[in-house]
Amino acid sequence: MPADSIALRIAIDRLSTTDSDHYAIWVLESPYPGGYVHHDQVWSGQLKQLWHTWLEFFSLRGLPQVPHVPSAYVPQFILESLGDSEGDSPKGYTSRLMQTLGMQLWEWLFDGPIQSSLDQSLGIAMGQDKPLRLCLDIRDPDLISLPWEIMQAQPGRPALSLTEAISFSRTTSDVDPLPDFQLDRSLKILLVLGQDDIPSNGGQGSDRGRDQALQLQDEADTLRRILQGETTSALRRGVTAPCQVEVLVQPSPATLIKVLERGQYNVFFYAGHGVPAPDGGLLFLQPQAPLNGTELAQVLTRCRVKLAVFNTCWGAQPDQQAQQTIARSSLAEVLLHHGVPAVLAMRDSIADDEALSFIQTFAEALAQQQSVDRAVAIARQQLLTLYKFNQPAWTLPVLYMHPDFDGQILAVPNSDITRLPGDGPAPQQIAAIRSVDNPALVWPIYGGLMRVGRLPDNDLVIPEPWVSSKHAEIFCRQTSNPDPSQSQGLTYYLRDYSRYGSLCQVNGRWQQVHRQEVTLAAGTRLRFGSPQGRLMEFVIETSSPTF
Repeated sequence: MPADSIALRIAIDRLSTTDSDHYAIWVLESPYPGGYVHHDQVWSGQLKQLWHTWLEFFSLRGLPQVPHVPSAYVPQFILESLGDSEGDSPKGYTSRLMQTLGMQLWEWLFDGPIQSSLDQSLGIAMGQDKPLRLCLDIRDPDLISLPWEIMQAQPGRPALSLTEAISFSRTTSDVDPLPDFQLDRSLKILLVLGQDDIPSNGGQGSDRGRDQALQLQDEADTLRRILQGETTSALRRGVTAPCQVEVLVQPSPATLIKVLERGQYNVFFYAGHGVPAPDGGLLFLQPQAPLNGTELAQVLTRCRVKLAVFNTCWGAQPDQQAQQTIARSSLAEVLLHHGVPAVLAMRDSIADDEALSFIQTFAEALAQQQSVDRAVAIARQQLLTLYKFNQPAWTLPVLYMHPDFDGQILAVPNSDITRLPGDGPAPQQIAAIRSVDNPALVWPIYGGLMRVGRLPDNDLVIPEPWVSSKHAEIFCRQTSNPDPSQSQGLTYYLRDYSRYGSLCQVNGRWQQVHRQEVTLAAGTRLRFGSPQGRLMEFVIETSSPTF
């Protein structure tokens, strides 16, 4: 973790292969010297039975289902038919089951000196007004499947992964150091949709295959709108960092690798069918063209992707052979071991509406410069609110983070958004480009310069055929005022480099700008490349000085 982070990193491993119930728990990283403690624990028969009951209620494994169920982890009629011997309602039973397992896991992990180390670390973090980054390094593969995210100290207290005082993630210590990288100014996401299931006949040339292709394209359009902020929720407020999304629907592995190497993406997002396997699982990009986790890890690390997100079955679950769990076999673990800074995957299958709710809230939190672990907590809270505590939706996302990664992808705008001069604590002005058709889409101009074009390495990406690869720049210059009693100001300009030019609306009349430079005033409307292009507007927005 970076030097300014308050981190507590805890490892769990089996003491010996001959005694499967005895475990060692120790602190790998602590914010104070006395926090490096060790404790031994026994995995009790009560915990085994509780975990078995959890699996009966909340896991797809062992239930007679088709290979892929995209719309449900446990059918509602199964939950409605279950109750306990005392006649409690299923909702009451599952709520108690959720809470009881959460408290039992907490008591098992945070016992004796481990609890003291946690209390001291929390006190230090609160004293510095920072969240405590709690990282769990689970080295015994048999414990990875447990929902550690639901741990809670006592009834009525929030689960560990929901509290603001703690940023929770899983991690591993057996990794190489991360190379240095700079924070980005925008989210640049590659969205890949693979097969939703595996048709028995291959689906080629059939009506089913055509219907599935249309359905995938609709799903891709929906996800793109959500990730780019065109579908907004109450969470989105004020100016956020721009989010640009490129979509691939059922690409071949060669096409996927080529696009990753061409672009400069910081987030990789995959939605589709996946199954566990010893080398990180298999992602089914298209019929007869799977990609395993190890192959994907090579290209993601080479292309410096900071965050990989997987909406696929069991991306955070290890594989099993002959009822033995294979170490380091889950997709999330393989990617982290290869050097991807953060991986977010599902512990089990997640319903479509739940996945969309989570993705929307998660993307909005990232666009507001939240760290990855904090964004996951915010999105998890949204799932709990919408789908209730006694349903497993909020427990499904599992975040793995490299121990050197602080979770930050975007630069905090305080330091490098260009602001027009203001006096003291008065409201300040921020230059930006805004969509006229959807005012919620706002792209701030960072550092006094915005590059506009079709390729993903631009600050404002416009994927329209008439927009050039490097189309234009919007920049500012300091201007002097002849009146010495007045302060200096900033003037913004549009400089065109494109093949077809840019259009500016001045005093109600459109003017073509081609290979030249013009002054931009607040309220100037813009189109790039064609009169049919997206209508945008140059704005100067007012924000509070705490922005």
